[in-house]
Amino acid sequence: MKVIIVGGGIGGLTLALMLHARGISATVYEQAGEIREVGVGINTLPHAIRELAELGLLPALDAVAIRTRELVYMNRFGQTVWREPRGLHAGAPVPQFSIHRGRLQGVIRDAVVARLGEGAVRTGRRLQGFLQDEGGVTAHFTDARRGEAGETARGDILVAADGIHSAVRAHYFPNQGAPRWNGVQMWRGACDWPVFLDGESMIVAGGMAGKLVLYPIAKGTTPQTRLTNWVVNIRTGDPAKPPPKEAWSKPGRLEDVLPFARRFTVPGVDILALIQATPGFWDYPMCDRDPLPRWTHGRVTLLGDAAHPMYPVGSNGASQAILDARCLADRLVSSEHPRHALAAYEAQRLPATAEVVALNRKGGPERVIDAVEQLAPNGFDDVERVLSYAKREAIVKSYAGTAGFSQEQLARRA
Repeated sequence: MKVIIVGGGIGGLTLALMLHARGISATVYEQAGEIREVGVGINTLPHAIRELAELGLLPALDAVAIRTRELVYMNRFGQTVWREPRGLHAGAPVPQFSIHRGRLQGVIRDAVVARLGEGAVRTGRRLQGFLQDEGGVTAHFTDARRGEAGETARGDILVAADGIHSAVRAHYFPNQGAPRWNGVQMWRGACDWPVFLDGESMIVAGGMAGKLVLYPIAKGTTPQTRLTNWVVNIRTGDPAKPPPKEAWSKPGRLEDVLPFARRFTVPGVDILALIQATPGFWDYPMCDRDPLPRWTHGRVTLLGDAAHPMYPVGSNGASQAILDARCLADRLVSSEHPRHALAAYEAQRLPATAEVVALNRKGGPERVIDAVEQLAPNGFDDVERVLSYAKREAIVKSYAGTAGFSQEQLARRA
């Protein structure tokens, strides 16, 4: 069997590794001229790290990332609403990692090249079109760098892992419109900065009008610093008027973000100084898309953000793409026919990810901050008197169960 993978992001590259481990041939076609270290920090949850660990990637991840120790939720005054251990410290069989997105992608890409060969990742290849027949799929790619004919590939199936602006998704759903914006703008950057907390933990602070996210994603230039990822999320616009595609991932401006950053206080962190010291940061709209009625069309299916783009709350976007890859690889091995495999993959993963998309729209586990703010908008002396431990725990733990990384779920696969 041969699989054509469109898109060389985390999901597409992980799928290539998963397929290779099961004896299935795969080639990744990526539109960018090269796979570079772009983006900022993300958290990858234990249920996804478990899959990467089974591929032998744990040592490489440890070399470039931080094993997350604790998650702390705070209100905008820096008062603790909830805190919990994460990863190994919460009893999971594998760590949770805070990592630069580009470095995670690089670890997986390097493994693909080492195991499948240099030719397994074809860069500068833009999908021009594809045709299915009874025996397989033929995909045509142009040379994205030169704008001329590139190459034609033939495979048993085609998997589109080409992101929220997926060309394959648009082919099957031409009237889907622009991504769904919730009116929230995100400024994201990373800077070498003095250690806060224990140097291994993350903070989410704020309230209903906006959030601040802080966590280390790599060792710093000295033992006293870490490469520190920061995010400022603020509701700034009308969800009915999403920004154009060209406005995505544009360079951020201090004059835009600093007025909002002043809303937040975090003990031990000079937020304004951190942002001002960041050499370059990015401005993104927070977008997703409505869940689809189907991902699979004959021998073609979707994976990752092409299938289920979701708001970046709960540390789940990349993690869900990795889970997609594991599921699809397993189904291709166990099914008698590729079409049966794609149908079984969709039946398992579409409803599961649709639930996560829906919960993320409600705020994910960070809803616990909003729930406390509604009851105590000016802060509190004792959070237990505002909202009981049991009620706060129910908000946070229900999300973990839906997203698939509760302690009970992890223990079942240990």
